[in-house]
Amino acid sequence: MVTPVHGGPDAHGVPAHDLSTNANACGPCPAALRALRAADARHYPDPACTRLVDRLAAWHGVAPQRIVVAASASEFIQRASVAVALQAGAAGRGAAFWQPPHAYGDYARAARAAGLAAVRDPAQADLLWACDPSSPLGQPDAGLAARVAALRPHQALVLDQAYEPFRLAGTLALDGAALDRAWRLLTPNKALGLTGVRAAYAIAPRAADAALLARLRALAPSWPLGAHGVALLDAWAGAEAQDWLADCRATLRGWKARQAALLAGAGWRIEPSVANFFVADGAIPMRTNDQSDMKSWLAALRRRGVKLRDCASFGLPGRVRMAVVAPEVQDALMASLKASA
Repeated sequence: MVTPVHGGPDAHGVPAHDLSTNANACGPCPAALRALRAADARHYPDPACTRLVDRLAAWHGVAPQRIVVAASASEFIQRASVAVALQAGAAGRGAAFWQPPHAYGDYARAARAAGLAAVRDPAQADLLWACDPSSPLGQPDAGLAARVAALRPHQALVLDQAYEPFRLAGTLALDGAALDRAWRLLTPNKALGLTGVRAAYAIAPRAADAALLARLRALAPSWPLGAHGVALLDAWAGAEAQDWLADCRATLRGWKARQAALLAGAGWRIEPSVANFFVADGAIPMRTNDQSDMKSWLAALRRRGVKLRDCASFGLPGRVRMAVVAPEVQDALMASLKASA
């Protein structure tokens, strides 16, 4: 069994200074917060999310039939993996998946649970995962356009756009035609600073495999979203939330520059990133290369109220991922790092 590894609250509760998730440090979004407070949880939501689907489709300029709502990104990852496995099984063959070298652990975890074999060559995969900006590095995917262009009819590529709202520099290297060939997975709760509300949706390719799309819908729970998930996504597709996000990006650029300068001054090496997070190393007190040293150091920080994300589960041992946070949290981070040195 692959144990899931995530940032955020743990057995000790909510960290006082949490840099282990990539939630928007400017949040929560006022428009989304109002929508959540006004949500009517006395009744079941429309199981088809009809009005919400129409709103999301209109906002993205796609047909409503291309919108697939999901309980969360992780739920869709699980569902997509099972759907692809069943699709291949119906054709009398096994299925395989491909992911980038450093990727969100739920891709592989879901694939293994669904019986998908891992392959190193994207051309051999039935299901391909991509994330741009990537996690944990926050970098553009240099090979994404080529992989999309090379897709064959039986292949499905899911582009995880969880961090697209946090792109602080550059643009996604896919034009409209290329985007129409990929599945796009969107999870606004990070961008809106409300990660406790689980809600997501995917946009199917323009010429999506009809059988795969039907399987994805059939595998969904009767009510993929609760009232608060519907409210969150409804607010997400509004001008007020998007204008607020644009202001957040400007703020986060300034905070990121300050945070990087503080860490560099303390001897940290920071990997390039276009997002509101980055991977860093070089100032971690490691007596050996044993991962237990890293765990002990992170545990000591956690006792001081600071939580960072260990990158070992991403295939980057000895490094941590840090979210960009407000200046007062940066100062608390630096004080804790000095005390743990």
